[in-house]
Amino acid sequence: MSRLAQANRVVYTESLGLRRPTVAGRDLRRMARRLRQGLRGPRRIDGVWVVSPLVVPSHRSAPVRRLNRTLLRAALRMAARRARLERPLLWAYNPHAHELIDDLRPSLVVYHCVDDIAAQAGVDEASFAAAERAIVARADLVLASARPLEARMRALGARRVAYVPNVADVEHFASADRVPEPPEMRGLTRPRLLFAGAVAAKKLDVALLAEVARRNSDWTLVLVGPAGEGDPRGDLSALRALPNVLFAGERPFAELPAWIAAADVCLIPYAHNRYTASVFPMKVYEYLAAGRPVVSTRLPALEGIEGVIFAEGAADFEARIRDALGDDSGEARRRRRELAGSHSWQARLEEIGELVAECEAR
Repeated sequence: MSRLAQANRVVYTESLGLRRPTVAGRDLRRMARRLRQGLRGPRRIDGVWVVSPLVVPSHRSAPVRRLNRTLLRAALRMAARRARLERPLLWAYNPHAHELIDDLRPSLVVYHCVDDIAAQAGVDEASFAAAERAIVARADLVLASARPLEARMRALGARRVAYVPNVADVEHFASADRVPEPPEMRGLTRPRLLFAGAVAAKKLDVALLAEVARRNSDWTLVLVGPAGEGDPRGDLSALRALPNVLFAGERPFAELPAWIAAADVCLIPYAHNRYTASVFPMKVYEYLAAGRPVVSTRLPALEGIEGVIFAEGAADFEARIRDALGDDSGEARRRRRELAGSHSWQARLEEIGELVAECEAR
């Protein structure tokens, strides 16, 4: 959104809270932070007007939805005045935004479907599905980040669907070999295998990772990201028990290239379930932009994506990792960076801009 704000007036609304919160510390801290930010009103960050709506994270109840709509409408009205918006383009990731269409009178409606969110635990699937049908029926353009999502949007009868896979901040991650190694990585045995992202049992194949680490005690597995995010009750004990597994915790975005640069092979070890069947991990092109080999379980959304090595089961994963280690020359890294180059934010925003212009012309 900050990139779009360089040439547009942008109001960005933070998440409406699709998942029912738990009493876990992370959820409680998030709610407290949202309350503080919501009471402050719209604030400008990197040229973007940011709204933290004070909504109740429950979409099953009709009275609660009406209350949320009233609260959100008031917050957006204030932000729109400050940003001098009259008939904005409504770009929604959350299908419940369909309830704002009549209030905002947008010039165009774009629904950006980036995940099968209804498949996540804690999300009210019935209300989400109804909202998605409603916004697809009124959307001028639907963007889908994965082929399975594109097929689902077409099945819902979307008028115009475009496949726009996720991207990377290519320049940021291409700096990987020019940054110093994180202190926590120094002295760790090689080869080093790295996963960057939410370390959650609902998404990762924990048993697969633990087996690979057990079979290769001289390898180091590094997990960079918040443990248990969105899945506080997920069981990560099999990994925590292994001495060659490092839980590095959440790291600032600015530091991620250094962590990837200190790795020999990057992993996308996702489990196979309904949620991951439609996932196109953003980390694919981040890894490739850093020049690192990528070994992944066979996700439907990644079929046909160049530069990704697929494996299933611990023995196969181990073999493919060894193959990747043997094909990590300077030329191989250059080739991977080239593959990522056409999937930058700038390239994708230009592509989406052309799609929006076509809709405006119609």
